[in-house]
Amino acid sequence: MAEPVLMLVLHDVAPQTWPDYRPFVEAVDALGTIPITWLVVPDFHRRNPLQAHPWFLDLLGERLARGDELVLHGYYHADDAPAPRTPRDWFMRRIYTHEGEFYALAEAEARRRLEQGMQLFAEQGWPLHGFVAPAWLMSVGTRQALRGSGLSYTSDPQRFYRLPDFAPITAPGLVWSARSAWRRGLSRLVCERQLRKHKAATLLRLGLHPVDMRHEFSRHYWLQLLQRLLAEGRRPVSKIEWLRQQSLVSQPA
Repeated sequence: MAEPVLMLVLHDVAPQTWPDYRPFVEAVDALGTIPITWLVVPDFHRRNPLQAHPWFLDLLGERLARGDELVLHGYYHADDAPAPRTPRDWFMRRIYTHEGEFYALAEAEARRRLEQGMQLFAEQGWPLHGFVAPAWLMSVGTRQALRGSGLSYTSDPQRFYRLPDFAPITAPGLVWSARSAWRRGLSRLVCERQLRKHKAATLLRLGLHPVDMRHEFSRHYWLQLLQRLLAEGRRPVSKIEWLRQQSLVSQPA
């Protein structure tokens, strides 16, 4: 049987959200060498361009040196497309989330933002293999832009997709909705049910968000869950490390 692994993934990484994550990351680092996958937003909500925060660029470079992975996570992480016109689009962009940046983009604009993000990574000398759309929402145009991007993978809550052909790879993920007390309570119940369902899964992904870190109940759950899964024998890996181990993407030259 394949070795069971886990991935610790931090969403919405930006200078603005680092104060939320810092205590948790320090607690994780204290547990030993645990690779973290950081989903980096180049200009969070159009107010936090990474280039304006050299200290944060240095921090992310240090994380790479530790064996972590940096992934492109949208560009602005804000939905600034024209107003929705259909009931489905209105629900997805106004009820489900206001941050589905790539949900309604045409191919040309999706490609432009992807290329901007990739250029930032290149300027910093950061290796880049993957892209994750904010809220995992992608338009047809975004998918077309990704096919020609040269990136190795993208993902949604339950799968990786190997690029350019979007070949699906089962990769169950756990995530919380932590914006209110009732949501946090329900999220814990759902996560525990998902853990039982995927107990025999080779891979489990833990998808954390800044709002999770703002509440002791959810922050404590994630740290305890990480320790529990490690004690059960799951080995922590980054996304690209696991994909390479499965020979699902090419090894670096």
